[in-house]
Amino acid sequence: MPARYGGRMTTSPAASPAESSSAPAAATVQKTAAVVYNPIKVDIARVRAAVLRHEAEAGWGPTRFYETSVEDPGGGITATAVAEGADVVIAAGGDGTVRAVAEALRGSHAAIALLPSGTGNLLARNLNLDLDHLDGSVATAFSGRDRAIDLGLVDVERENGERERFAFVVMAGIGLDAKMLANTNPKLKARVGWLAYVDAIARSLRDDNSMVIRYDLDGQGRKTMRAHTVLVGNCGLLPGNIMLLPDAAVDDGVFDIVALRPDGFFGWVQIWVKIVWENGVLRRSSVGRKIMAHSREVRTVRYSKGREIVVRLDEPQDFEMDGDSVGKAVAIKTWVDPGALTVRVPA
Repeated sequence: MPARYGGRMTTSPAASPAESSSAPAAATVQKTAAVVYNPIKVDIARVRAAVLRHEAEAGWGPTRFYETSVEDPGGGITATAVAEGADVVIAAGGDGTVRAVAEALRGSHAAIALLPSGTGNLLARNLNLDLDHLDGSVATAFSGRDRAIDLGLVDVERENGERERFAFVVMAGIGLDAKMLANTNPKLKARVGWLAYVDAIARSLRDDNSMVIRYDLDGQGRKTMRAHTVLVGNCGLLPGNIMLLPDAAVDDGVFDIVALRPDGFFGWVQIWVKIVWENGVLRRSSVGRKIMAHSREVRTVRYSKGREIVVRLDEPQDFEMDGDSVGKAVAIKTWVDPGALTVRVPA
């Protein structure tokens, strides 16, 4: 098991490392769930009450609760939950908790259920799940249906030559978007949510953020371009209903990729028009799509698709996955693992 999963398992107050939410299960084999929760993000008393109610209604066995920590943001305790027989692991936390749980569940028999918390809720948004209905989300965990979706895998090379492998569920990015996330004040984000990124964007745009990228898409040969940001996505919807990757699908076995290449202020205006106006407004109506059919492609936004992309950079750049900064990289290789994650969705 990767070293980053080696953190200790913590529990909620007065709970054993695998506390049950109800009386011991009967001798007959019953399905069981586990809740992996971030105590900073969720009201665990409310979650526990909802789980107890829906667990009983569905006839499932006792649910176990596992608390994340700095040492173990969710991967290690998820692996423990699966080893102890969990059929569904409920991820109750922000995007970081969801990613850690999903990474540990890759290719396993267990499904992930989402209990959206925090400011992003990226996977839940892209699956069109309820973002603020605790009871409905818990009900889905016990009585929903399973849906297989793709996972993104990425090998990251650091400046010192060290390599790490991660998984992501929504998107990974290198360059300006990752720099913005690295510059985000966590205390401000906790107070005002996504408005905190406005401050981060302002600070990030002070510098020259263009980078030289050498890349190979699906083994077609190495190419070079200059860009501010490259994003590789399994899904395309961001908070604020911003459709960054309009053709992305979570279960098509390919990535959607976008490179943002603005040249000054008017380049950023073109990007805004493309992503916010065309993707977010025109694409939603037949008239709008006809207008788009007669519009020219702009060089500031380049879209492509592929199953694997290798990127090498002239100097270390900020890197992010599913909205969380994960340091700097000098090279990345990312590829699709089709249908590697099972997600519980409403029946």
